[in-house]
Amino acid sequence: MLKLEDTYLHKGKRKALVKLLREKGIKSERVLDAIYQLPRHFFFDSALISHAYEDKAFPIGEGQTISQPYTVAFQTELLDVHEGHRVLEIGTGSGYQGTILRILGAEVFTIEYQKKLYEGTQRFLKRLGVDLHLFHGDGSQGLPNYAPYDRILVTAGAPVVPNELIRQLKLGGILVIPVGDRESQKMLKLTKKSNTQVIKEEFDNFAFVPLLGKDGWR
Repeated sequence: MLKLEDTYLHKGKRKALVKLLREKGIKSERVLDAIYQLPRHFFFDSALISHAYEDKAFPIGEGQTISQPYTVAFQTELLDVHEGHRVLEIGTGSGYQGTILRILGAEVFTIEYQKKLYEGTQRFLKRLGVDLHLFHGDGSQGLPNYAPYDRILVTAGAPVVPNELIRQLKLGGILVIPVGDRESQKMLKLTKKSNTQVIKEEFDNFAFVPLLGKDGWR
């Protein structure tokens, strides 16, 4: 079992990572501070732990990845999370992104499609003492029983924006989702102004693992 230690070396590497993210355009000091606070190496297999503070995505099993730190920071900054927000995360993965949202003060509901990954992350987060609401299921359908949400974050590439996720947003809520084909997706920020009006903003292209499910990739 991996021993969870956060050394001066790790903290130094996180400080350098935060500096790099700032240079790449991340402006939110709250987001940068959350990334500095959370030891990313805790979420890595021991064979890859020396790479934990590189600005790259790495495999975590079941065909999934822990996202590149810049991607985590970019999506989190767009999401504009505040203390007490109810946030739905689609794609729990390793639990790293959800824990960043928790550090920012959100109550986090997170859903993972891959059952083995869900079970492993659930055990790990319990050990870490992170209180996220974890679920296994089809993230493209959200979690209607716990809606509405102030924010929804999708951490997998979708072919379309699932209507069900828009329905589960509060008025004034924000959905951040990468949409495109299996190779590349455009990052979208959707703000729900009313039940019939959603404002869409487009940002850079990214590459995510595919969103699976009814309104994802089959």
